[in-house]
Amino acid sequence: MSAPALLDRVRARLALEQGPPSRAGVAALVRAETGGLLGDDEVLRIVRDAVDELAGAGPLEPLLRAPGVTDVLVNGPGQVWLDRGAGLERTDVSFADDDAVRRLAVRLAAAAGRRLDDASPWVDVGLPDGTRLHAVLPPVSSTGTCLSLRVLRRSVHTLDDLASLGTLPGASEELLRALVRRRLAFLITGGTGSGKTTLLSALLGEVDPGERMVLCEDATELAPAHPHVVRLLARPANVEGAGEVTLRDLVRQALRMRPDRLVVGEVRGAEMTDLLAALNTGHDGGCGTLHANRPAEVPARLEALGVAAGLGREAVHSQLAAALAVVVHLRRMPEGRRVAEIGVVQRIGDLVTVEPAWSADGRPVPARGRLEELLAPAGGEAP
Repeated sequence: MSAPALLDRVRARLALEQGPPSRAGVAALVRAETGGLLGDDEVLRIVRDAVDELAGAGPLEPLLRAPGVTDVLVNGPGQVWLDRGAGLERTDVSFADDDAVRRLAVRLAAAAGRRLDDASPWVDVGLPDGTRLHAVLPPVSSTGTCLSLRVLRRSVHTLDDLASLGTLPGASEELLRALVRRRLAFLITGGTGSGKTTLLSALLGEVDPGERMVLCEDATELAPAHPHVVRLLARPANVEGAGEVTLRDLVRQALRMRPDRLVVGEVRGAEMTDLLAALNTGHDGGCGTLHANRPAEVPARLEALGVAAGLGREAVHSQLAAALAVVVHLRRMPEGRRVAEIGVVQRIGDLVTVEPAWSADGRPVPARGRLEELLAPAGGEAP
């Protein structure tokens, strides 16, 4: 019996069973179908293929398991791409047709308790293993079923690790350590895949062990080396549209949990208003990440989020001026991820700007003196 035919028969038998297939169960079926004539290596390969297709991500599973892969993207049956830190690479993986891609997308969505069909043609959900799934079905996607899988790997690097990797050029390491010690509120900004979460996790590992941190996240990404961490996770609504827990809900609950440091994994919605309010009411040292192309764009980005949440423009800038002190900006470069700029939040008239205070490329930094003031300990000198 050929391997594809054997795999088809194993699939058919597994389809009659309840619950997800176990590797031991699949191995027993393979041996039963072949009468024990296959060697261990061949049995293991067929077991892996069957489990990947029926309980994993099918032909995408080896890509998701590969070291360093952060994203796997499917633009129809013949185009599968991955990103492992150096930009997108096209793979030789393909699907038989668009129906095969659609079946995979529907099954993955169902595994997370979400519906994906013609009446609900897209889904954005976290899978049980932590992978983030986004899928769009035709005709919304004119190129066929599209899948985007983000592999969420917990950030376990320390600040020393990042320094050794070259992420902290020049004086940035010393400045960031002082930033944490001084309990200043800060945001880490950058584009997708620039290392914002990795740097934030490393900085949280520098927090005094006697402080209590409450983390609010969409998915479990931050893993600071700290003895007192409380983690709150958002969740989407279920199939019936009930049970949603937003980041804004989490921030409000976190404020009642006596946090010494309030952390929002990624600021991207109405939770921004609650975070700014918290930082204005005695919760020093709060922090988070924000998608932004440049530090100078941060006020406009936060303004848009605040106005969408019901705050006026002047109110957003007033809250921002009093709440946030520093912006740390990362860039993704061919040689790796780097801290490119540290900016200081300053109020000019009714509006807030972010002025450069340190730059990796040696550009003029008009707010250097202000950063030194913020980082200087009482009666001492700044780094």
